[in-house]
Amino acid sequence: NSSDLSTSSFILASIPGLEAAHFWMGILLCSMYILAVTGNCAVLFIVKTEPSLHAPMYFFLCMLAAIDLALSTSTVPRVLSFYWFNTREISFGACLVQMFLIHTLSAIESTVLLAMAVDRYVAICHPLRHAAILTNAATAKIGLVAMARGVLFFLPLPLLLLPLPFCRSRVLSHSFCLHQDVMNLACANTTPSVVYGLTAILLVMGLDAILICLSYILILKAVLGLASWKERLKVFSTCIAHICVVLAFYVPLIGLSVVHRFGKDLAPLVHIIMGNIYILVPAVLNPIIYGVRTKQIQRRILNLIHIYND
Repeated sequence: NSSDLSTSSFILASIPGLEAAHFWMGILLCSMYILAVTGNCAVLFIVKTEPSLHAPMYFFLCMLAAIDLALSTSTVPRVLSFYWFNTREISFGACLVQMFLIHTLSAIESTVLLAMAVDRYVAICHPLRHAAILTNAATAKIGLVAMARGVLFFLPLPLLLLPLPFCRSRVLSHSFCLHQDVMNLACANTTPSVVYGLTAILLVMGLDAILICLSYILILKAVLGLASWKERLKVFSTCIAHICVVLAFYVPLIGLSVVHRFGKDLAPLVHIIMGNIYILVPAVLNPIIYGVRTKQIQRRILNLIHIYND
């Protein structure tokens, strides 16, 4: 009965022939999750307790840390229960909620990355106006706009799937729920869902990526106008951490989209690995990147380690 099935559950993907390795895969995933939680919590704590870091760039970094914590926590514990306790079923409602959180949090992160690019543009191209333009109040408003934008654009995704019947295989391609993955299992017309999903992605992540590139074109133009190569490298080095974080977010996103679009004949292992990379790699890398590139955060971490050792 398709109507009963649409309100029951889905089956999370497993890797044929590697069921015996699930325990060790869970260990690896759990280790990455612990690293992500520790690193992002450390960033939040350091920025909160270090007055010199109470600036827009670091407030945006805190937003990224909070988003990465929420995104990884909305997926990894459920995946670990699958790997360690073989709980492969996820209810229809839980699947829709998880899908909404993943896509909404990703959209919010994309908006914050754009805001950080604008922050770098203003700091380099209009340094005298930076403090007046990007005040703490403006930063808070940008955070609220990012949240509202993510929710408004991606709330319709689960709502469009809610009335659909699912009479095909209930097995997903990943160990968590994504819109396109769930939509492909429906046995009804999914054109509205396809069109809206693509439109939302293009108007949020696609537009943000274009604007981030435009910001860096303007930044590069301003940097090349400086007198010496030493000055150019010094100024542009303030953008290196943000560029790395942008790549850590968009490269897995594009890779996952390509796998969904063109990888129907790929091995299940590829889908599962790409999904886990998309969820965990940015959360793990972001605090490491800013920890390495930011002297104030390095100094604070070393102080905390010294105090702990004493």
